[in-house]
Amino acid sequence: MPAILNYLLYLATAVALVMAFFVIYTRMTPYDEVALIRGGNHAAALALGGALIGFSLTICSAMLHTRDYYQFLAWAAGAMLVQVLVYYVTTRLLKMASEQIEADNSAFGGLLGAIAISVGLVNAGAVS
Repeated sequence: MPAILNYLLYLATAVALVMAFFVIYTRMTPYDEVALIRGGNHAAALALGGALIGFSLTICSAMLHTRDYYQFLAWAAGAMLVQVLVYYVTTRLLKMASEQIEADNSAFGGLLGAIAISVGLVNAGAVS
């Protein structure tokens, strides 16, 4: 496959995966991140931004370190599962995540975002 087509395939797939992760993540949370962010809620922006960055780090690593497109897709699916599970476990352990985000507790939102980025980095390293 010509390099430009390979580039476009990986780019389009990566963007679609990030969009799919965004939809899955925002549907699994008990609050409406987009509405909260539109209303100026910093905690929701920090938590969602961290989740997107964490997932994207692993997607980047998968693109760099896999041999073919299908292996890339498999690692991307695994990364998505890990990020979703981390959110689920973290919010259960920290309790009251929904109330903290809705109350615009930026410290809590920052913590959720940092956890998502940290796990994304570790996950990215594991892919390599």
